[in-house]
Amino acid sequence: MASTEDKAASKENTSSWKDSIYNPRTGELLGRTASSWALILLFYLVFYCFLAGMFALTMWVMLLTLDDYVPRYKDRIPHPGLVIRPNTLDISFNKSDSTKYDQYVQQLGKFLNSYDDTVQEKNENCNPGEYNLQDGEMTKKVCRFKRSTLSRCSGLTDTNFGYHDGKPCILLKMNRIIGLKPSGDPYINCTVKKDNPVQMQYFPSEGRIDKMYFPYYGKKAHELYVQPLVAVKLLLTKEDYNKELSVECRVEGSNLRNNDERDKFLGRVTFRIKVVE
Repeated sequence: MASTEDKAASKENTSSWKDSIYNPRTGELLGRTASSWALILLFYLVFYCFLAGMFALTMWVMLLTLDDYVPRYKDRIPHPGLVIRPNTLDISFNKSDSTKYDQYVQQLGKFLNSYDDTVQEKNENCNPGEYNLQDGEMTKKVCRFKRSTLSRCSGLTDTNFGYHDGKPCILLKMNRIIGLKPSGDPYINCTVKKDNPVQMQYFPSEGRIDKMYFPYYGKKAHELYVQPLVAVKLLLTKEDYNKELSVECRVEGSNLRNNDERDKFLGRVTFRIKVVE
């Protein structure tokens, strides 16, 4: 049975523990009075408001140095990549079954909507072979690229883009780079990695990419800009069916790089295609 002294000590310890949280005699909470807590909270409120103001001022000054139309630094990617549509590097389908190639046809049709002739009529009829320089204007004019330029790969005369007869169309475009002005006479050249060459048709003729679509001035200044396209129609034969063919396309005829081993998509693209009969 606990002695009287033990009970008194236990009661004193309990009282001391409660007082450390709130002392009713002095009005202290966690060892501080209300005025002390108010001063601490006021200090941190002023301190963090000062930090927030410094951050906002720094961001405001930094934003003043930026141009809404031209990025401050644009030398990270000096050469464009090459991409294809349909948006896949593995194209495989049965030419006798529309459900197997319908996804590719829909992708191409949707992608070409912005190239419709009625849409492109609103754009400028620029001078072929000349850069479309517009440095003195804030809103840039856009050179028209009509869908009908792609002829047999436009989806206008053949809504299946050749997939139904085993001669599919592939669309190629270069990535946008602000201020890019390729020298020479750039064109797209594709090769199939096999012993016997595969015949191809290019639209526009010879896979040419006209200079009048350069330079690109940025999304805000060149709001309606569309990249020039090159369509490649693979004229596959029976001996090419049921085989996986590797096709490599490169940008040739200019100063644009297409042989960087560290970047397989810089100025070139490789895709695989298999047509099942």
